[in-house]
Amino acid sequence: MSRVQLALRVADLEGSIAFYSKLLGAEPAKRREGYANFAVAEPPLKLVLIEGGAGEETRLDHLGVEVATVEEVTAATGRLKESGLATFEENDTSCCYALQDKVWVTAPGNESWEVYVVKADAGTLGRSAGTAAATCCGTTACRTPDDRSVDPSRSPAETKAAAGCACGG
Repeated sequence: MSRVQLALRVADLEGSIAFYSKLLGAEPAKRREGYANFAVAEPPLKLVLIEGGAGEETRLDHLGVEVATVEEVTAATGRLKESGLATFEENDTSCCYALQDKVWVTAPGNESWEVYVVKADAGTLGRSAGTAAATCCGTTACRTPDDRSVDPSRSPAETKAAAGCACGG
């Protein structure tokens, strides 16, 4: 099993759930406070909705590829590093109400991509392992679009890693 993930930050979570339920012909696979995801078999898609601020337009939060095993995350990490991309790894991190292993990369347009595996369900939206201030799913300063302002010679992933950001992307 492998599927593309699209994570959107939405102002009206309930309205978005109703819309995407109709569009996809499916109900959310998981619903929690401020969060819902759809695990669609055809086309293979994980649509994640994260509650944003009231009145904000929907925006892309991050993109991903969900894989079935830790070994696939490890293989992707090696492949990405060998390709010369700056990577940021997280293992046993609680993110989006799931325990995950993942690797992050940042595309030229500053969009964050993760390759991840869900290892177990988790009871909270999440806090990255070992970091009290950082949370996942774009809810920290680590994920601001101006990450490059810290050092324009670094990629966003390099800047985040240098700053000790454990949220990855």
